[in-house]
Amino acid sequence: MALPILYSLQNCPYAMRARLALLLAQQPVMLRAIVMQHKPPEMMALSPKGTVPVLVLDASKVIDESLAIMLWALEQNDTENLLYANDPDALAEMLKIIHENDTVFKPQLEQYKRAKRFHGDDEEQCRLLCEPFIQGLEYRLSQHAFLMGETPSLLDYALLPFMRQFSRVNRQLYLNGPYTHLQSWLTHHLQSRLFAKAMLKYPLWLDTHEECILGE
Repeated sequence: MALPILYSLQNCPYAMRARLALLLAQQPVMLRAIVMQHKPPEMMALSPKGTVPVLVLDASKVIDESLAIMLWALEQNDTENLLYANDPDALAEMLKIIHENDTVFKPQLEQYKRAKRFHGDDEEQCRLLCEPFIQGLEYRLSQHAFLMGETPSLLDYALLPFMRQFSRVNRQLYLNGPYTHLQSWLTHHLQSRLFAKAMLKYPLWLDTHEECILGE
């Protein structure tokens, strides 16, 4: 039986979270690396919205939302209990925070990144817009090692790529800021073997049509 196919962009945070979940679920997929300037016709035919990640399970089943890919992968295999199956309220809580990240914090983060990049006079104002969400995560991590408890969860890996982006906008300010628990949490993840595997660079699919398995 053919492996699922994942169309992915190296540094897209949504593609990163999908790759992390697939690796955690030990779900083998054929990875097709793309760049947004040259989207494979095969991908566009299956997902006309033209964004990544796109997971092709078969000709009739395509998942083209990152969170849906994460949930699908963990429903197949969740040996690390990232969905906190023993807590009936945990998944709803995680999904609520992920929704806030994707719909509120992410646009604020993009404004902050843009202000920093173009030396806008509103950089500090944009950073302050990000603060409530960051402070909420810092508080959670002051209570336990990971965002939901003493073990990692779906929430940790769904937010990880965005916290990585936030930490890099104004590196010195981040390192000198009051985010000591978030800093430790982020360092733990970024130095992990899992993250290194998720960030392996593959030849572009349109250049080589080389078949690559995620994480190998």
